[in-house]
Amino acid sequence: MISATTFIGPVLSSLEQSYHPTKCLIFDLGRSDYRNSLEVQKLLVDRRKSGAIPDCLLFVEYSHVITVGRSGNLRHLLVSESELERHGVELFFTDRGGDITYHGPGQLIAYPVIDLKEWRRDLGHYLRSLERCLVATLADFGILAKSIPGMTGVWVEEEKIAAIGIRTSQWVTSHGFALTVSSDLSFF
Repeated sequence: MISATTFIGPVLSSLEQSYHPTKCLIFDLGRSDYRNSLEVQKLLVDRRKSGAIPDCLLFVEYSHVITVGRSGNLRHLLVSESELERHGVELFFTDRGGDITYHGPGQLIAYPVIDLKEWRRDLGHYLRSLERCLVATLADFGILAKSIPGMTGVWVEEEKIAAIGIRTSQWVTSHGFALTVSSDLSFF
């Protein structure tokens, strides 16, 4: 498989020539594996931290993968690692915040790469802004969603529809949210 950075690197190099701070670059990796999207995120974050490119929004859809964040606890994994392997589900430890999250076909994954120094240096505000954005977007589709005080993510009634896990480095964000659209819920 050819790495997405093989294609995005030259695109970014040409865009750096015409960088304008009010632009937002949007990339859609389509179906990609988790490791590949992390490489792309790292490339975007590094370029954003250096000021070479504007804020970005990266979209991707994954095959079955479970990610474990920095505060993740494998006791929250409801099946054995061998069971995951038998069903073709990758287990990946990552540097984002949060616990364990399933990603798979039918989820909209979005990773904002935003320099919060140019917006607001407040991670709580950023996280709640992502929740509000998801609630508003779902409302546009006639879905009544909500955030729950003290919890991270978005719910429809009592079911979680969107998970959020973020990371920042020098105030530049990475990782983001997974919105369940049409996933096979048996993987949850």
